[in-house]
Amino acid sequence: MKLTTVTNVSVDGVMQGLGGSDEDRRGGFERGGWALPLFVDEAETYLSEVYHRADAFLFGRRTYEIFAGSWGTWEDPGDSLIWTALNTRPKYVASNTLTDPRWADTTVLSGDLAAAVRDLKAKPGGELQVHGSGALIRWLLDNQLVDEIILLTYPVVVGQGTRLFPDSGPDTALELVDSRATANGITMQVYRPSGRPQYATATAD
Repeated sequence: MKLTTVTNVSVDGVMQGLGGSDEDRRGGFERGGWALPLFVDEAETYLSEVYHRADAFLFGRRTYEIFAGSWGTWEDPGDSLIWTALNTRPKYVASNTLTDPRWADTTVLSGDLAAAVRDLKAKPGGELQVHGSGALIRWLLDNQLVDEIILLTYPVVVGQGTRLFPDSGPDTALELVDSRATANGITMQVYRPSGRPQYATATAD
């Protein structure tokens, strides 16, 4: 399976609390719910299609609990590709502390996570998707386990909160695979990691 990360970010890179005011208040975050007013029509259709093509999902512990407490408890609306994908396909959660996952068809990955992810990627299928799970995404990138990155960037500067990438960390070059935009300004880019970036070198005058 191809490992694809899917992240909703603001223009300033914030990924915290996009879904609601009380979704994630870590660090005194008070600006939750910034994505939902913009998540309509084209963006909703695009993301629904992304979820629909997943063969399995991989989550970090915190994102898993947010999803399990929402998508995992809601009744089937009958017309949601996202609900159907999340509730009918295998889910894996990277955690050394979670012992009793309550969401059906969940497997906890503990111990050697890199080996476990490589085993998942070796299985037949299309996509193993990682949604949210910022710390996990950064770890997967650091360990060269990511095949594609989908970024949905919303036309808003949140001004506080956890960002997808920290102020310092490993560098990665990205190859642009696809790019599109919605009428209300959400851009969707698909990238493939392509090794280290190239840097300009000093030249003699």
